[in-house]
Amino acid sequence: MNTRRGYTKGKKPGSRRENTGKNRNSSGRRRMNRFMWTGFVILVLLTAALGARGLLSAGRFFGGLGYGRVDVDASEPEIDVQLLDVNPYSRPGIQSSGITGIVIHYTANPGSSAQDNRDYFNGLKDSHETQASSNFVVGLDGEIIQCVPTWEVAYASNERNYDSVSIEVCHPDESGRFTKESYESLVQLTAWLCVKFDLTADDVIRHYDVTGKNCPKYFVEHEDAWEDFRENVSLAITSEN
Repeated sequence: MNTRRGYTKGKKPGSRRENTGKNRNSSGRRRMNRFMWTGFVILVLLTAALGARGLLSAGRFFGGLGYGRVDVDASEPEIDVQLLDVNPYSRPGIQSSGITGIVIHYTANPGSSAQDNRDYFNGLKDSHETQASSNFVVGLDGEIIQCVPTWEVAYASNERNYDSVSIEVCHPDESGRFTKESYESLVQLTAWLCVKFDLTADDVIRHYDVTGKNCPKYFVEHEDAWEDFRENVSLAITSEN
């Protein structure tokens, strides 16, 4: 009977060492598999995060906060000139002091058209309800009506009335979000005015930036959408040059 220490019937000497090596190899493979799986998950998460960031920065029509990139330039858009009657309530006939900015507004009257708003401004000469007007009104279908010449004061932007051009924009509902057609016309009109008066997108502001009023509502409540708009204006100016 073999009584050598460490010998077990049915196993050869050294088999314990061989099993240990196999276990170590198996453990190493498991660690490697876990490492590879972890790396794969991290890669997927990073890809998803970068994709989401790209979508947010580019904006999406009626999806994200912005409106996306629009294919317009700074050429003069089609404008329906319907100047208000000269009167103390909406068109005082005062010459501006030189245009140094463009101020964006919203009508705060959901569903109303550009014509509705133009006629309201003109009717103030009779109603004496308030003093209000704008140089331009952009309608729901992208139509543009000019109410006051750009070299005259419009009652729209408080202390900036004398050195800015004002643009009112119609909107379909209480959110204040503009239609695609309105937005594209607004970008082109704003870019054209910037070129006309040698301004940049940095000179385009909101009524909110003058008085703190929630106007234009959607651009105040969604800063990303506002930044997208000014970037679109800048791109339109660049494409024209």
